[in-house]
Amino acid sequence: MYKDWPQFATDVSATMGELRKAAPEVMQAFSGLAKAATAEGVLSTKTKELIALGISVAIRCDGCIAFHARAAARHGATREEIAETLGMSVYMGGGPSAVYGGIAMEAFDQMKAEIDAKQGG
Repeated sequence: MYKDWPQFATDVSATMGELRKAAPEVMQAFSGLAKAATAEGVLSTKTKELIALGISVAIRCDGCIAFHARAAARHGATREEIAETLGMSVYMGGGPSAVYGGIAMEAFDQMKAEIDAKQGG
């Protein structure tokens, strides 16, 4: 196992909480941007989270992978949808995206298992 992704997401959220205290206006604006960008529209929130996960892999951001893998799972993404999304990331990003694609799959699997366990399924 590369990482305990649920714990990593919790830890990164805590560090971001410190940034929220230090730069509240910036982080409030960022939160508003995130809410607007992920809102249901022509594209579903799930589709938007799949896009965000693909971008997270392409830019090799572990924290982004954690948050968007969890959000994709929460919005009902399947492992097959994650696999296709990661396939596009590898296509666009080559070898580094192949490495991070595997990491992102692990993150999704852990996040999905955590969500399923909390929902009793």
